[in-house]
Amino acid sequence: MKRRDFLKYQLHGALWLAAGASGLVSAESLFAEAAPDVAVVKGAPGAATRAAVELLGGMKAFVKPGQRVVIKPNMSFPHPVERGSNTHPEVVTALAAMCKEAGASRVLVLDHPLSSAERCLEQSGIREACQAIEEDMVHAFTSPSFYREADIPKGEDMKRNQVMRDVLEADVLIAAPTAKSHSSAGVSLSLKGMMGLILDRGVMHGRHELDEAIVDLASLLKADLTVIDSSYVLTTGGPSGPGKVIKADTVIASRDMVAADATCVASFEWYGRTFKPQQVNHIRRAAERGLGRLDIENLRTRTLTL
Repeated sequence: MKRRDFLKYQLHGALWLAAGASGLVSAESLFAEAAPDVAVVKGAPGAATRAAVELLGGMKAFVKPGQRVVIKPNMSFPHPVERGSNTHPEVVTALAAMCKEAGASRVLVLDHPLSSAERCLEQSGIREACQAIEEDMVHAFTSPSFYREADIPKGEDMKRNQVMRDVLEADVLIAAPTAKSHSSAGVSLSLKGMMGLILDRGVMHGRHELDEAIVDLASLLKADLTVIDSSYVLTTGGPSGPGKVIKADTVIASRDMVAADATCVASFEWYGRTFKPQQVNHIRRAAERGLGRLDIENLRTRTLTL
């Protein structure tokens, strides 16, 4: 980045903080330039989330008045945020608040936990945090009654699965994963995270080839906005930990799930070494099947430090 651009975005960061405090400066005036393909913001989780979405054009670019929104974070484990297995509550609340501000008629925060639903909701801190925005927003659905059989028209290996009804009925889907390693898939980011919206994940590990099934599912559940919480990056021992955690204080956002995941892979060490995005099978296959772009070196990436 040229020095003048760096100084300009430093100023934008300072003005954005002032806007958050006073409400006197509009997002439109701060980020009037063409939106980048990927936004990378370093700072406190909530503020970084807001700034990243504003860089992409603001939540009104994704959510229209009256629309129904589902936010899909990681809240599958009964662990505190510092362990790196769940999305930071401040990231989720920032997204939910922005959706309401954009005029969403309904905002739901949904996941299918791998442990006790009640313990996950409590210990992840996400339910309590979201109650300040709206009661009964956060749910961890485990009963089949909350799911509906759905065809996957573009599925090459997995042709159908039971998907949360609220997700199938939503107008907007926002992926809000935490950045973490995964023992079977290499990493668990936005593409892999869609597995938390189906009833039977076991078939993806057993009956189907996992990487191909991840891409199949993402072809159906393609997020309109991806915001990867990299506040605490679980670089080993994922998806539940314990493992090595890097406190990165970073949020990565994009309209493109593949580009967001690829940027996250390239931004941090995993298992003690660096990887190229194309080395992660499901991310490479998603790009090959046209779900997004892997060539992050050719994308417009805007960085900002608050």
